[in-house]
Amino acid sequence: MSHWRPSADVDALRLRARLYATIREFFAQRGVLEVETPILSRAGNTDLHIESFQTDFAGHVDAGPRQRWLRTSPEYPLKRLLAAGSGDCYELGRVFRNGEAGRAHNPEFTLLEWYRVGWDHRRLMRETAELAQAALALVGRSASVREITYRELFVAALGIDPLRADAAQLRAPLAAIAIDPHGLTRDDWLDLLLTHRIQPHFAADELLLIHDYPASQCALAKIRPDEPPVAERFELYLGPVELANGYHELTDASEQRARFERDRALRASRGAVIPPLDENLLAALAHGLPACAGVALGVDRLLAVLLGVEALHAVIAFGFDRA
Repeated sequence: MSHWRPSADVDALRLRARLYATIREFFAQRGVLEVETPILSRAGNTDLHIESFQTDFAGHVDAGPRQRWLRTSPEYPLKRLLAAGSGDCYELGRVFRNGEAGRAHNPEFTLLEWYRVGWDHRRLMRETAELAQAALALVGRSASVREITYRELFVAALGIDPLRADAAQLRAPLAAIAIDPHGLTRDDWLDLLLTHRIQPHFAADELLLIHDYPASQCALAKIRPDEPPVAERFELYLGPVELANGYHELTDASEQRARFERDRALRASRGAVIPPLDENLLAALAHGLPACAGVALGVDRLLAVLLGVEALHAVIAFGFDRA
């Protein structure tokens, strides 16, 4: 048995330390405040595609609900800080997602998340690319940067308008792949087209910024009333690897509550766990979240790309099977 040994070598651990220093210097130069927020929360993530770990607090009931949830990101408490007047802030820390383990996933991983007050998603996505360039420089690399809308990407790659195509048009390019269509939504087909037909062909030496997603994929982003409407959201890819996901943040508490409730209804229809709503976040939004943009970047994935390795355990001191 050699499971006592680290899954990453010393060079990978040294690069991680250098990357952390680079991240902190990057934000120090820009006046963005580093903060720490709770890892255990009384509320979980309602996103249909993300599962949270749960645990129970054994102490005195005056401390609050016994059921607690390991955070899947620091987003909600960071927004509470923003509503309280913190200004631009970021957190570099561990997050947890249940059921996600494999070559490209580890249930416990490092996430960098930051928020810029008064910015939109287009301005923030360019700063995200600048940070990625600073990381690439650590290993003597650089990459070109290209911006494209979600709609332009699908039209160029497949000749399909993702905002207007019907289900049959979306399924057609996937005909050669054995896919069980039962229960798949229009957004599921769009995701399959992206991951199976478009993403594998992204240039390895290019930072690709995809922005303005279908309104149905808004998550926590503002919806812009174009024709058809689009979500003010972006993703950053380096080659075929997704590194970051960002939003021009929704600030309307009523709309956010409605989205959470829609998530919970979908979870109920699929027999999934239904976490409690984060009432503290909703109260912060009602108090007043300043206009802002935020982004989350997967640090382990970035390290894997920098080192040219495919498996995340090669950049994590002890992968999930050795934890």
